Amino acid sequence: MRPEPAGGKFRCEGTIEREVRARGFRAVAGVDEVGRGALFGPVVAAAVILSPDRPVRGLNDSKLLDAERREVLDTRIRERAVTCAVAAVDAATIDFMNIYQASRLAMRIAVARLLPAPDFVLIDAVPLELNVPQRALIKGDARCHAIAAASIVAKVHRDRLMRIWDEVFPQYGLASHKGYSTPEHWKALEQHGPTPLHRLSFEPVRAHSRFPLVYNPQMALFDSAGAA
Repeated sequence: MRPEPAGGKFRCEGTIEREVRARGFRAVAGVDEVGRGALFGPVVAAAVILSPDRPVRGLNDSKLLDAERREVLDTRIRERAVTCAVAAVDAATIDFMNIYQASRLAMRIAVARLLPAPDFVLIDAVPLELNVPQRALIKGDARCHAIAAASIVAKVHRDRLMRIWDEVFPQYGLASHKGYSTPEHWKALEQHGPTPLHRLSFEPVRAHSRFPLVYNPQMALFDSAGAA
């Protein structure tokens, strides 16, 4: 199905899931990705099937929640959901296939890891190649509980990965900016060059490489260092 047209301001609620269940579907999953616009590390996706009998209050787009609140909600989601799964696609694969396709791959893998499997999937904005019915929602993480839950689980997982990599590459400040574009990050790239986990398909990162690179210019069509 095609994404819905952009609308106005949304409220995050469970209305869409209830509508889908009323049509006879029982395992309704939400899926979202984070890290698409980062300069470093993987893009991470999560898929979640929430239980209608064990609601999680306070769900919203992960970008609108502070880190402490995301951690609390992540724990509650994992405790109360029917099932959830996470998938990560690394920087080398992002450079090989472009960030857009890598994001879609991460979401497909996360959905495939759900047990029990979903019979309907709600996706934030981007339709996927799936063998079950789906609905792509513009601003889905701000209007749909299941997608919001997926965005929170993915964000918390990726932030934890960044804290781990910060211990390996302490000079880049990954624990604070999580691999995104900040003055601190750019200063570190200028001083030290990119690590093997930086995304060289993003031209500004590639420009700081200390080694010559053979690069397909068509990949620039999919650079999205400014994405969310």
